[in-house]
Amino acid sequence: MDNLFSLKGKTAVVTGSNTGLGQAICVAYAKYGANVVGVSRRSSDETKKLVEDLGGKFFEVRADLSTTEPVKGIIEASFNHFGSCDILVNNAGIIKREDAINVLEADWNQVIDVNLNVVFFLSQEFAKENIKRGKTAKIINICSMLSYQGGIRVPAYTASKSAVIGLTRALCNEWASKGINVNGIAPGYMETNNTTQIRSDEERQEEILKRIPQNRWGKPSDVAGAAIFLASDASNYVNGFTIAVDGGWLAR
Repeated sequence: MDNLFSLKGKTAVVTGSNTGLGQAICVAYAKYGANVVGVSRRSSDETKKLVEDLGGKFFEVRADLSTTEPVKGIIEASFNHFGSCDILVNNAGIIKREDAINVLEADWNQVIDVNLNVVFFLSQEFAKENIKRGKTAKIINICSMLSYQGGIRVPAYTASKSAVIGLTRALCNEWASKGINVNGIAPGYMETNNTTQIRSDEERQEEILKRIPQNRWGKPSDVAGAAIFLASDASNYVNGFTIAVDGGWLAR
């Protein structure tokens, strides 16, 4: 059974690799034998050290994912450095909190560009190159609870994450027959940079905890199991589905 979850010989591209969920996924993949290409606007030196301390291999690609311009170069870098690009984790994302009535067009567009446009075009380039080479591959999109719910004061984020869960289904329908599995992970309330503002509000944090059946915020490492499963042979017949890793939030 252990071989079902092995990632030995695989290469994984993980966006937003320098911190939070992206860093945790990079480390988890290294533990299970994958080479890791970490993509981030800022340095991923800490992630690189964590991976290499496990005996893994890490290659850093610095890229500003506020535009689609770096997309082709990211996939090329993976093939050039490791000879393959078997797993893509679209994790990089941003959130801007503001009352819907006050949202600026520039801020709306920035969130949609990072959270949706780059996800699609990076997935497109990844699939194109693997299909051309006749390779099977896995795409994992990091969605959100707000792929299912409306949220408060985050209209652009909700719109983008709702679109990503739909995109996950749509790409499955086109690429499953070509050997590309496309799935998602919807994290719940996680202790990451994106939730710093909420966690600093004691009243809001208490309200959230009351609704989580497990009575705690998630940690980045909590997504590791789902990320390994969806990247491995254990999920070869799982396609177009998004797994909630939320401590039971969506069950309430």
